[in-house]
Amino acid sequence: MDYKILKFEQRDHTGILTISRPDAMNALNSAFFDELDHFLGEIPNIRVLVITGENKAFVAGADISEMVDMKPKDARQFSHRGQDIFNKIKDLRVPVIAAVNGFALGGGMELAMACDIRIASEKAKFGQPEVNLGLIPGFSGTQRLSRYTSLGNALYMLLTGEMIDANRAYDMGLVQKVTKPEELMDEVLKVAQTIASKGPKATEQAKKVARQGRLIHFHDANRLESEVFASLFGNEGTEGMKAFLEKRDPNW
Repeated sequence: MDYKILKFEQRDHTGILTISRPDAMNALNSAFFDELDHFLGEIPNIRVLVITGENKAFVAGADISEMVDMKPKDARQFSHRGQDIFNKIKDLRVPVIAAVNGFALGGGMELAMACDIRIASEKAKFGQPEVNLGLIPGFSGTQRLSRYTSLGNALYMLLTGEMIDANRAYDMGLVQKVTKPEELMDEVLKVAQTIASKGPKATEQAKKVARQGRLIHFHDANRLESEVFASLFGNEGTEGMKAFLEKRDPNW
């Protein structure tokens, strides 16, 4: 596929996917979802994926100029498509880091929340301002936000439409690290390289079990953890333990 919005770069085991619609502050439209869906279906052989935005914005929201003439049927399809593709990020085999360099509003915040880890520049701004347009989030924003932070914090953002800065997002648990703007990508790549250096099957399974465990009963989640824990013996886990005892780097 000939990508017009997405740019991809690979550095060792880390992939960097950049959203590039700078004239629209990287606003999400149907073409973006088509490209992202295709990319996720043919993701290269990487161990960590980083998603970021070009220039001053991560993603400033969904493309209102495309949405304004939608009928309810069209809007429902648009919402379902966004939810489905963001769920593919959630279900991706490799960990995904959002490098939030600027505005992450509306669909942009929903995209960041679909990722596994969020690292933000001090200049980043987060918000779900859909109520300002007489709308609500449509790409799982009401659901992910209320799961990542308290219900009160989620409702405050959803009902007021207010933006919050990166430090407030960190305090709320939405962001895992805050950096100086000029240090954002260096820090993100440092975290990505740390993850990529670990057992690849272990990182994939840790993500899978942690996410699946939130959706099932605690007892069933523990059983799932035990099964996956055991499955790593005799292959990657055994190699990692031998390397530790032999004081050498593991051969992943």
